[in-house]
Amino acid sequence: MNLISQNLINSLRRINLIFQHEIIQTYCVKDYNGFELLGYSFPKFKNNNKYNLPFFLALPLIEKNILSVSPADKCDHLDVQRHAFNEKNEQQLANPEQEFLLNKIKEFKTIMKNDVDKGIKTNLAMDNFNSYYSNLIDTRLLKILKLAISEFSLEEEKKLTTSERILIKMLSNLIKTWRNFFLEKNPISAD
Repeated sequence: MNLISQNLINSLRRINLIFQHEIIQTYCVKDYNGFELLGYSFPKFKNNNKYNLPFFLALPLIEKNILSVSPADKCDHLDVQRHAFNEKNEQQLANPEQEFLLNKIKEFKTIMKNDVDKGIKTNLAMDNFNSYYSNLIDTRLLKILKLAISEFSLEEEKKLTTSERILIKMLSNLIKTWRNFFLEKNPISAD
């Protein structure tokens, strides 16, 4: 079982790495001299200018109060609340706005914590973020478990995030193996 868990964790980490390379829109909140980082050359950052950067490069600049996430790309407790409520109100899996929605929320938790540490957001906002995120994950997981034991349509599969597709494939295989073991008259032993 450890091998299955480790394979899942490795897959989820790869998906998270893909998200970290996604471009987000930011704007400069204070002027900053140019620099080079990981082979990327950055020009001088000018106050109020917009910059499209991969998340992993934008994050340290956001944490240092040089950049801020644009309103179009932000993901705070209110956004997570909206996603959690949308999911809870749907009988079927809600169609996520983004393929990497769960990864985005996971990564933006760092920005939210940074905002709390700076006094921009409250501890209550952070608690709400965590609570809504947990509810979103649990609600989607229950729906995924239901899908894993049934035949699901292409339309339902389109509603899964990338990480959920990996999970449901593994769950479906495990559930089918377990079910077949008990229902077959002469189960084949695995040597």
